[in-house]
Amino acid sequence: MAEERKPPEPGSQPNTSSEQREQDQARAANPSSLSADAEKDAQVEAAKARVAAVKDQAQKAAAPGAPKAPVKKKEEGPKPVDASGHPLVRRLRDKVDGAVIEATEFLGQLSIRIERSRIVEVCDALKRDEDMPFNYLSDLTCVHYPDQRAAPFEVIYNLYSIPKNERVRLKVSVNGEGVDSVTSVWPSADWLEREVYDLFGVVFRNHPDLRRILLPPDWEGHPLRKDYPLEFVENRWTEAHLPEFTDVQKEQLEQRRAYGLEILSVPQEREVRELFKSGKEVMPKDK
Repeated sequence: MAEERKPPEPGSQPNTSSEQREQDQARAANPSSLSADAEKDAQVEAAKARVAAVKDQAQKAAAPGAPKAPVKKKEEGPKPVDASGHPLVRRLRDKVDGAVIEATEFLGQLSIRIERSRIVEVCDALKRDEDMPFNYLSDLTCVHYPDQRAAPFEVIYNLYSIPKNERVRLKVSVNGEGVDSVTSVWPSADWLEREVYDLFGVVFRNHPDLRRILLPPDWEGHPLRKDYPLEFVENRWTEAHLPEFTDVQKEQLEQRRAYGLEILSVPQEREVRELFKSGKEVMPKDK
């Protein structure tokens, strides 16, 4: 029977070397009895090896290769060029002296800025031009520039020459005084000028029947101006022509509009819609 080990006496030095040798012999006799610390050390070493391998691969992949080509700057698009020497501009200056302010050409489109008081003369001269008669007014529109307070509107005349298949654009800067009507040159400008008057508020002097064409006669404001509100407008016209809503119906209407639901879901609004469908005269007709 093995001799029991006696505890060390107080004050005596423990025999550490003999105990260490016994522990080493026990581990050698039973290799599967490795401590948890040794297993952790092995796992840590394996993880370090994997990290080192990944770093080596990343360094090889990031090795400097051929230099990349410099990024080519985006070329600037075409810009308007001066068209003072255009044959049409020269002929127009000869016929109507002092009417042409400037002329530019952009992508083959000729634009001429005209003095506001001379627009009728210029249009008549272009229509009667022998070499290139612009005998068709294809469009008349307007642009609003609120920052240009001296002349915030720009009336645009798009002319077309049927015999020569050519186009020219005339521009006129307009303030609150308005501009002369060109209905004496092209009668088709009647409704076009009425539309610009209705939606922009530009006045055309000497127009034969200048009144609204899309909105009711007593409507307030001009919807295509930049300062016109985009949301639903409550004004005197809606108060005068639409039926009164109760507080509950107003709240329901606001909720429907906030959620983007069908606006004509309130009974009173459906009633107004049926009036128009039935053909009843709810506002003066155009004469």
